[in-house]
Amino acid sequence: MARVALVTGGTRGIGAGISKALKAQGRTVVASYAGNDEAAKAFAAETGCKVYKFDAADFEACKEAVATIETEVGPIEILVNNAGITRDGTLKRMTREMWDAVIDTNLGSCYNLCKLVWEGMSSRKFGRIVNIGSINGQAGQYGQVNYAAAKSGIHGFTKALAQEGARGGITVNAIAPGYIDTDMVRAVPPDVLEKIVAKIPVGRLGTVEDIARGVAFLTADDATFITGSTLSINGGQHMY
Repeated sequence: MARVALVTGGTRGIGAGISKALKAQGRTVVASYAGNDEAAKAFAAETGCKVYKFDAADFEACKEAVATIETEVGPIEILVNNAGITRDGTLKRMTREMWDAVIDTNLGSCYNLCKLVWEGMSSRKFGRIVNIGSINGQAGQYGQVNYAAAKSGIHGFTKALAQEGARGGITVNAIAPGYIDTDMVRAVPPDVLEKIVAKIPVGRLGTVEDIARGVAFLTADDATFITGSTLSINGGQHMY
């Protein structure tokens, strides 16, 4: 039976690319989303993957969703924590609500989903977890203290949790994408985007496929000796 992979934020952008790559790898992919029903419907029609709507920042909503997925589809053996939002602003202008929203969604969701699938992975002696961090969690970014803190937290979370799962057949790794050609990046003013690309040694934005290939590699059944690592996929922009 194909292993079940849950990709949070898996119906758009980087998440959709990851979902498609894992399906091509032979996984039974389930993608979650928070609010864009139209995009989720289009994704499901295109890929045939099941989609589930829930707030990854809400532990009880995650608990209910995981129980439903495991009943309807099967035990979750691969988890990709990709759900994320931005609420940018300098600290001077940042409200507590902006801080909490990003920390809870980007970092809190990793706790929520890992906590809920961990016991099952442990009992089966198999699990693959990939948490999506960011170049801005490694290098920082002006106007993103909340986002940088959350993504940096993901990198630390990954290293600590990897030690807990290492002897039980569970690997936990992170990927730190650089600037990827998604809707969010395309919304950046052209003159600003030009300056960003100029700082990328390979001379281009990344693609969702660049990230998806990394996830497929780290979640392979035989990827048993890679854990606690952060794979930077950023075109050489930040060598960490």
